[in-house]
Parts: sequence; C-alpha cells; structure tokens
Amino acid sequence: MTITIGVHSSNPSLYYLYHLSRLGFAREELAPLGESVSFHPYTNGVRTGELLTEGTIDFGGTGSTPPVTAQAAGHDLVYTAVSAPRPEHGALLVPVDSPVRTVADLKGTTVHLAIGSWQTHLVAKALDSAGLSYATDIAPVRGTGDSERLLRGGAVAAWVAQGPQLAAALRTGGLRPLVRTSDVITDRSVFFTRRELAETRPEIIDALTRALQRADDWAAAHPRQAAEIAAADLGGSADDWETALRALPWRIEAVSAEFLAEQQEAADIFHRVGFIGRPVTTSQAVARASAQKVS
Repeated sequence: MTITIGVHSSNPSLYYLYHLSRLGFAREELAPLGESVSFHPYTNGVRTGELLTEGTIDFGGTGSTPPVTAQAAGHDLVYTAVSAPRPEHGALLVPVDSPVRTVADLKGTTVHLAIGSWQTHLVAKALDSAGLSYATDIAPVRGTGDSERLLRGGAVAAWVAQGPQLAAALRTGGLRPLVRTSDVITDRSVFFTRRELAETRPEIIDALTRALQRADDWAAAHPRQAAEIAAADLGGSADDWETALRALPWRIEAVSAEFLAEQQEAADIFHRVGFIGRPVTTSQAVARASAQKVS
C-alpha cells in the first residue's frame, strides 16, 4: 500500500517533510510496516477534507479552520496530531497612523485575510470577543499579493499577515499589529486523516507523526537552510523566511481536550455568523478507539 501525503506551502511541517523527502523521514518510518509513501502537492489547504474523502490523499494538515469547515461539509475526518501553539506566526496589521486603535474600531471596514484559513478563526474570534460579528460588522475580503500595498494606501483598514510577509512588513515599518495571533488563538498546525485509516491502521498514523517530528527537528536545527528552500520555492527573502521560521515551535503534540475545546469554540463562532451552515461537534473528529484517551 502507498500512503499519499497531501502537502501545501501553508503547513510548515508537511512542507518540509516533502521538500526533505530525499532524507527519507516518511519512507523510513513507513517501511517497517510494509508501506511506501508518495506526496500530492496542492495549493489550497481548504480542500484537504475533500481530498481525503475522495481518496486523493490519505493524510493532510492545515491550520485550525479547514478541519472545522470540512466537518461542516460532511467529511468524516479524524484529528491525528497538532503542533504546539504558534504565538508569533501572524498578526492583524493596520497603518501606524490608523484611527483603528482597537478591534471594535474595525466596525464597517474592509479587512483582507486568507478566507477559510486559520486567519478566519483569528478575525472571527477577535471580533466576537469585541461584541462584533464577522458576518455583518466588517467586509472580509480574500487577501492578494496587493494586500500590503492596499493597506498602506488606505484602501483597506486591516490585513492579516503571516510568516515571511509579516516579517517583511514589520521590517519595512509603517504598520503596527492591532492583534497578534497569541492575543486571540493558539494558531496550531492541525493534522488529520480519514476515519477508516485512523481506526484500522493507527500504526500508520503513529509512523507519520514520527516523520513529521523528524522534519520539524531538521527545520529547527537548520533554520537558514530551511529559509533558503522556502525563498527559492515560494519567493521572498531568505532573511524574512528565517525570521518567520525561527518563530515557529517545531514541536508535534497529541490531540488534547484543550485543543478540541479550542476547535469547538471556533466552530460555534463560525456557525453563529453563518461561515458554516450547520453545527459541528469537534470531539466527534477523534478515532473511536482512542477517544477515551484524549485528556
């Protein structure tokens, strides 16, 4: 059997597992189980639930929002592991001279973000905590390569930046964080699979989790090389990538009750504002054989 791992650039652990495939982390972990590995690159992490259900991939990872929207769409996924919190991964930025001083000041404005990613979780929860609604109190617009320019020019009120974009924006100056990720959410990387694979072959999931940690260990030990890989592949400067990558925890953790509660809070907010069409119970996205072990 070949285990197909879905990879995209927004999930750092999977990104480096793929780009370091020459080192054989996944191959070596799966070989004792009689399994081989392949990788399926794709660009939009929001599609991960769909790709799992249709069998295009067997294992994937995103930020916090896509598994919630996938559950709401009826995909029967199972959480397998999460990263440690990423407090410096992103921020909601405004110009330094902006009249927007608090989240409440965003009412009636346009905010650029990666809709459907963890950034939706960040903005929706920040607004909810301020008594505002993601659905009615702002105009959320999908960010583009022009988002920073539009923000600096006053065409939009705020922009969620992450990773090297955030490092570059802060280095250039003229922008300030209105909300840092750590102010609102834990912003974990989240890994998940189909229920059938999680419940019938848990040893495969364990092997993949070990492979992810090995890729993380490499990135933590070689931040400059990791930055150069990303800069050559995705653009941006190696210096900004290195700043961003050094801020990541590079640690894989078990699914916990605390994490499931974080996801449930996000799901409840998403349903309340109409971002998802039906309620979601995040604790259902756990392998039945191990549900009692979540603590």
